[in-house]
Amino acid sequence: MQQKLTKRLVDSLSATPKDTFLWDTEVKGFGLKITPKGRKVYVVQKRLNGHLRRFTIGTHGSPWTPELARADAGRILNSLASGVDPEAEKKKAKADITIAELCDIYMREGTAAKKASTLAVDKGRIERHVKPLLGKVKLNELTRGQLERFQIDVANGKTAMNKKGGFRSRSIVRGGSGTATRTMGMLGAILQFAVNRELRPDNPARGIKRKKDRRIERMLSRDELQRLAQALAVSETDGTNPQAVSIIRLLMLTGCRKSEIVTLMWKYVDFERKLLFLPDSKTGAKVVPLSDAAIAILEMVPRIEGRPEVFPAESQTGFVRGLQKMWERIRAKADLNDLRLHDLRHHFISVGASSGESLYILGKLAGHRSPETTQRY
Repeated sequence: MQQKLTKRLVDSLSATPKDTFLWDTEVKGFGLKITPKGRKVYVVQKRLNGHLRRFTIGTHGSPWTPELARADAGRILNSLASGVDPEAEKKKAKADITIAELCDIYMREGTAAKKASTLAVDKGRIERHVKPLLGKVKLNELTRGQLERFQIDVANGKTAMNKKGGFRSRSIVRGGSGTATRTMGMLGAILQFAVNRELRPDNPARGIKRKKDRRIERMLSRDELQRLAQALAVSETDGTNPQAVSIIRLLMLTGCRKSEIVTLMWKYVDFERKLLFLPDSKTGAKVVPLSDAAIAILEMVPRIEGRPEVFPAESQTGFVRGLQKMWERIRAKADLNDLRLHDLRHHFISVGASSGESLYILGKLAGHRSPETTQRY
């Protein structure tokens, strides 16, 4: 049955015992389906490769009028004539995930080889920088230009914040070139994960020039070392947690990372051979030789029966907490407010390099994956 579809005509049609079709005389393939329950649906159909394809446009009523549905039918027919399947495109658009959803999938399924500490850093960068700026963008709509803008925004501090959290907690997020560079590196890996999963055909992060990571490598002068040593000595008698003093001294004498000393277990310490056996450092298992001074510090640390940790928390389980606040008080006494705990590791390696130790040996001691990392010192 064919007739020009008008609102008056469509409104006047009634339900029949089975689906009934009324085809428009102006646009071939455009029509109206009336269901037994009286539902009136605009459709368009066309034969493709010997098969009849029918597409639903919408149900009669706001916003669908015969005029609006006829125009949409023309668009669909034009797409089909150009070789584009509008139904497939619609499904693809609906299935396309956002960057936020991709990050969640990556954290669940693409990080099996990463350590817990690295995952914590990745999660922080995703939640604090990626999701606020790119989270709502569709994966297949993400462009190189958006990524370049993202890097600039993070470097300029657009995602910086200082927010009060729960009891005695505060979330401080800083931007800067270093943060932008490392976050872009992580985001590039996440996008490559999407390519490997065939969620996107290309990686738009590839080839983007990252901002220079201006890490400050801090060396202590002889005077600064004396002031820090004096501040540690004073801290032993003024109520400062003695664990903090011992940890800081071990950091200065071993070149270990903070996490490696804070999470140290007695079973990793070999007093006889003067060695630390760290089974799970940032770069894997490693052995750290201990000087007589480092051994002396460890020998003075009291052992608590039933506790395997060298520096246990006051609670029944876990390691000491609040080291950063204790460090800030100690460095203030030494008038070294710009000195980070990690700078003690830099100083140890730099002193070794300046004394003639080979980069290979220093790299092994420090747990560096590549000689280039040690070369920075």
